[in-house]
Amino acid sequence: MQVILLERVAKLGQMGDVVDVKSGYARNYLLPQGKALTASSANVASFEAQKAQLEARNLETKKEADALGAKLDGQQFIVIRSASDAGSLYGSVTPRDAAEAATAEGFSVDRKQVALINPIKDLGLHDVSVKLHPEVTVTIVMNVARSVEEAELQASGKSIQELAAEAEAEAEFEIAELFEDIGAAAAEDDELVEAAPAEETPAEGEEEA
Repeated sequence: MQVILLERVAKLGQMGDVVDVKSGYARNYLLPQGKALTASSANVASFEAQKAQLEARNLETKKEADALGAKLDGQQFIVIRSASDAGSLYGSVTPRDAAEAATAEGFSVDRKQVALINPIKDLGLHDVSVKLHPEVTVTIVMNVARSVEEAELQASGKSIQELAAEAEAEAEFEIAELFEDIGAAAAEDDELVEAAPAEETPAEGEEEA
């Protein structure tokens, strides 16, 4: 099926190109999304008549996307989720979650702009692509953690495995200190017993006072 592109489409072509695509792809995506028209003589003529206007509109939206992209690119957003000790989420982080996290921080992002092939199912830092315009794509980072404190530690470069190892080492240290304290207290008790004077017993024939 031949269509005429109304904007740049990755791996297909630029605005104004007439390309061959599968009928299902055209009917289910390109046509309903307003990215293309069937390449009939009437549509081609209509496009040529509106080409200058479409190019001007595309340029304006690209400028807006460039401005937003300059602020958004590289931003990190925290998403709090419950997870196992191994770091597996009880659920997942979806494009909607990513868009809502960015929007909550003042960036206008729609879930349809978030290019997340598979949902995020583990704690940690995850790069996510955001397509602001056919010609403007930026990368944001989803910091998925069980708490804000954990997210801050992850942001500093520590992985969930390192955090777990540190927590385990801290717990072992506290236990060791506890046993040391108990041992020291027991030793002190022994010293006190040894240092206490023996109770004198009266000599034979002497009466107790």
